[in-house]
Formats: sequence, structure tokens, C-alpha cells
Amino acid sequence: MFLTISTTGTTENPATDLGFLLHKHPGRTQAFSTSHGTAHVFYPEATAERCTAALLLEVDPVALVRRGQGKGRGGAPDAALAQYVNDRPYAASSLLAVALSSVFRTALKGQCALRPELPGRPLPLRIEIPVLPARGGPELVRRLFGPLGWDRVESTPIALDERFPEWGDSRYVRLVLEGGARLEDALRQLYVLLPVLDDAKHYWIAPDEVDKLLRAGDGWLAGHPEHALITARYLARRKELTRDAMERLELARLAEADGSEPEELDNAVAAAPDGAGTAPGAPGTPERAVPLAVRRRDAILGALREAGAQRVLDLGCGEGHLVQALLKDPAYTEVLGVDVSVRALAIAARRLRLERMGERQSSRVRLLQGSLAYTDKRLAGYDAAVLSEVIEHLDLPRLPALEYAVFAAARPRTVVVTTPNVEYNVRWESLPAGHVRHRDHRFEWTREEFRAWAARVAGRHGYTVAHVPVGDEDPEVGAPTQMAVFTTATETPKEGEAA
Repeated sequence: MFLTISTTGTTENPATDLGFLLHKHPGRTQAFSTSHGTAHVFYPEATAERCTAALLLEVDPVALVRRGQGKGRGGAPDAALAQYVNDRPYAASSLLAVALSSVFRTALKGQCALRPELPGRPLPLRIEIPVLPARGGPELVRRLFGPLGWDRVESTPIALDERFPEWGDSRYVRLVLEGGARLEDALRQLYVLLPVLDDAKHYWIAPDEVDKLLRAGDGWLAGHPEHALITARYLARRKELTRDAMERLELARLAEADGSEPEELDNAVAAAPDGAGTAPGAPGTPERAVPLAVRRRDAILGALREAGAQRVLDLGCGEGHLVQALLKDPAYTEVLGVDVSVRALAIAARRLRLERMGERQSSRVRLLQGSLAYTDKRLAGYDAAVLSEVIEHLDLPRLPALEYAVFAAARPRTVVVTTPNVEYNVRWESLPAGHVRHRDHRFEWTREEFRAWAARVAGRHGYTVAHVPVGDEDPEVGAPTQMAVFTTATETPKEGEAA
């Protein structure tokens, strides 16, 4: 297997700086042992104007068989002879990708101890791989490398035999990439896409391959139009690993768009104090033992029944408590739970027992990862949407984006919103004065503030709104939870106190 990396330079910025980045001296030929052969690094040319580094991987077919019994295409015993006579020593594959990560480890990490100013600087690069397996042909090669910012992606088919053109082309291509790019980005792309194009790996795919994929794909894979195909092929189409990787990629995409860290979005927050405790009431009354979370859920279900909703969105569904309650009522024909947290959705899936759910029941429910701050065409056309204890988890400047995504883009006939009443916090004995009910709450509103917000939203988007207290009302500070029921103006307003 053979690969070259070339760049050009000037007297001020010599091309031989490539040697510093690769951590390989242009004046020497070096050899490195790998598990399947020997990798050689040498420089066919090394001047200030132009420098080329070459990686030649000599594969030992016997070592490949001994170390890869039954693992991937390299060790698949299709026939006794095929184990020893194959394309592995010549065609770029996962063997070359592993050699890249081993021989150019510091370059992949974007590190250069001797010249720390060099990493991160785009270089005029030319990368050539003379023989590259491409299951999908030259068009797939262009689809994979084209969106990555290369000025030139040349994928030339290699004939089966030039003496017999009527035989047509082989499944191999000659790849040339040219353009300005950071060396570490180019190497990471090759590390991922070489085995993807080959559609095979020479070793067993373990769960840690997801971490390898996400590390190498950081900054480019989540936004790639072919990220689903890349992920599935890289992970040898193992469904569990592919699903895990896709969820984490979506979380990374949402976090990047939101300007936050994935850990901030994927917090899978536990229930707030009012969700775990009981609603205060008169000692000895039956209501005293009913958790506020249950009473809030019952109030939401009552509003949905009154609206006659059949297809319901649970936006910010968390661990799936409301989704589970909705599925118990056959009146709801479709329930879609949406949350940005992968962990919360995983808990919801276990709670609902999705994998063991019958076909009729499973056809009524879906769980999707998504951010409520962005429009999503999958949310359009539903009868009702629920935002239960959700808005207070957003920074106030983000609320207009959520408002537009729900009330303007998705636009269900009914929207139910619940949020804590901050005035009631003084009645929680376990809550220190001045504290919100959960550390992840960005704000908590008074009744007047919530009514003012609801009135603005309703007026701006053509809804009417009614307010319903949830929990025992205190004559001084009101109920612990405040609920607003928005209805499109063409519908009859719900019972309650109009805004």
C-alpha cells in the first residue's frame, strides 16, 4: 500500500516544515513495525519549494491470516488460497488507516513540540493514493471527500486490464486530493474514510470503535451529508454501535449549533424537588400523599383530553413519564417524544420497553433526539404539543427560538406549557431561600411574568391562552405549578382564566 502527502512552500515558510508536522525527518528513511507488516516513511523530494512524504506499507499475508482468523475480510476463510492471495498488500484499506494512526500519531493529534506554531495552519496539500478500493465507485469517493472542502477530488477508475478495455473497470480508483487544509484534518479524514470506502476492516469491531470514530470525525463528521453511511460502514453495520454513534453525532451537531458543550445538553436531569416530593396540603388529606409530578401529569392529560388531541408531541420528554401515561390511553393514536439528551432518551426507551413492545403498540410511539431551539419538519402536523417543565431549562435569550419552532413552525392546534411558580418556593421547607428548584433552571417566573409571556406568545402567533393552577393553591403565593393552555384562535378557548 502506498500514500504520498505533498506540499509547497517558500523561503520564509519552507515546504520541509512538513517533516516537523509528521515528526519524521526528511533526510532519513524510517521503518516501523506494525501487527501486519512494516511501514516505511521516506521523502522522494524535500526542498523549500516542494516536499513529499511517502508511506509504504508492506503487508505480511501470513501475519494477516494468523492475527485475523475470521475477523473482517482480511481473515475471512472464503477459500484456503484466498487467505494468502488477495488485494491486502496493494490496496489502501483499514490496514493503511491503522498504520497512519500509528506512524503519524502526533500529526493526527495536531501536536508538534519542536514547532508548536505549525499545527492548525492550513497547508497547500496534495494527497495521492494510487490504489484505493471503492465499493460505490468514483461517485461515492466524490460524495465522501467533496463536502470536506478540497479544491480538487480526482477519483480515476482503474481498468481491470488495460490490454482488454472491454472488460471494464475494477472496483479500485486512483485518488488525488488537492486543496488548503490542516494536516491533522486530512489525516483524520483518511483514517475514517479509507475503511469506509473499502467497506471492510481487518479486525473485530469493538465498542471502543465508536470513540475512535468520534475522535477522528470531530469537527467534520457530524455535519457531513453522508454521515449515516460513513458511520454504518465504519462500524461494520453493527446496529447497536451505529445507533450509539449516530446519537452522539447528533448531540455534537446540536451542541455546536447551540454554542454549548455536549455535556451541557446531555444532562438527563433528575426530577426537580417538586417532581419528587408531594404537594403540600392539609395534614391528613388524601392529596397530601400525591406527588406534584403526578398531579401535573394528570392536569396535562386532562387538557389534552379536553382538546380532543389524538396525535401528541412531548417536547422535552425526558425519561418518558408522560409518554408512558399517554400510551395507556388508546385515544392517543400517535405519541412522539423529543429530547436533546441521549441518556434521557435511553432511559425513556427502557421505561417504555420499546424493544419488547408489540407491533401495534410500537406503531403509536417514537422517540427522537432534537433541539427545541430549531425548527424541525418532523414536528409539524400534530394535534397537540406539551412543554412540561421545559422552558425554565433554557436561557432567556433562547426562548424566542423555541417559541418560533413550536408555535410558528410546528404549530399544533393545542400547546400545553407548565413551569414552576417561583412565588411558591417559599413554601418548600427543603429549598434554601433565593434558590431555584433545580440547579439546571435558568429562571423561574412569577405568575405575572408567566402570564405576560404567554399573552405575548399567543398574540404573536394567533393563539388564545387559558391559565390553570396545578397543585394546592396558597392564598398568598398561588399554586406550585402554573400551566398555560394555548389554542389556535380558530378553536374554542379552553376553560379557565383567560389571559
